[in-house]
Amino acid sequence: MSEAKPTAEPVLTVREVNWRQALPVAIMVAAFAVAPLFVYPVFLMKALCFGLFACAFNLLIGYVGLLSFGHAMFFGCAAYAAAHTAKVYGFPPELAILTGTAVAAILGAIVGALAIRRQGIYFAMITLALAQMVYFFCLRAPFTGGEDGIQAVPRGKLFFFLDLNDTTTLYYCVLGIFVAGFLLIRRIVHSPFGQVLKAIRENEPRATSLGYKPNQYKLIAFILSAALSGLAGGTKAIVFQLASLTDVHWNTSGEVILMTLLGGLGTIIGPVVGALMVTTLEQYLAATLGAWVQVVEGAIFVICVLTFRRGVIGELSRLLKRPL
Repeated sequence: MSEAKPTAEPVLTVREVNWRQALPVAIMVAAFAVAPLFVYPVFLMKALCFGLFACAFNLLIGYVGLLSFGHAMFFGCAAYAAAHTAKVYGFPPELAILTGTAVAAILGAIVGALAIRRQGIYFAMITLALAQMVYFFCLRAPFTGGEDGIQAVPRGKLFFFLDLNDTTTLYYCVLGIFVAGFLLIRRIVHSPFGQVLKAIRENEPRATSLGYKPNQYKLIAFILSAALSGLAGGTKAIVFQLASLTDVHWNTSGEVILMTLLGGLGTIIGPVVGALMVTTLEQYLAATLGAWVQVVEGAIFVICVLTFRRGVIGELSRLLKRPL
């Protein structure tokens, strides 16, 4: 009897691979597009802002392997910059958000140049220390409003004709900003630059031996992550017409870590799912549990780490045997 030969797996073309990778993204965008018909739009806008923030953070920790404990400084400083320029100088919303993004990128270049000289827990502690310095600066600086923050930020008209005071218009503008930032991150991850970042994460000495300069790539990735975090923070300030100390507090840095780990570290849409989960918990449990919401979040985080360490989307990706 002749031995049965193992069946070869079908070889997928580049177009089929791209289609399989793009399908989950298309489903996610379509779901957010129709979500305002069923869910409160303001809640969804908060989820989108934090989803973009989590994706920006995931670019650093998931694809470079750098754990930052102070990413809220970029999110919060961009919020303050966008709110201040919109309220005091009368900047239109698109220019205010871009100003916040630029401030976050500049701050990211300074912090990154100092922090990437160290690795592991030392890198994390440097980012935390610098973030605390930024927090106390925002507390004492005269233009930030101290503990009151910057309130009543005008939304204005996007590109001079889209009135952001209309909730529906505002939501789809925020969705457009989120999709643009998300697709940019996806492009970075799948580019040759992103492949080098993954190589540095997996084996930095080997990447160095191949002729790459890890510190340069880390710095560029850090600046990109900071700028995209700033894009999320500036958008959030315009949406909620507020920039406050909560945006630069270390607790916000902890929340974005939780979102990324719950959704799936190193996945494309995982941080968005994690942000949606955490935002939902805070939104619907805060009224009944108050400060105990953080206890519930901690318990969920422990269960997640013990049962499915890859996160929700990471485990789903493993079961389906396809990247998500």
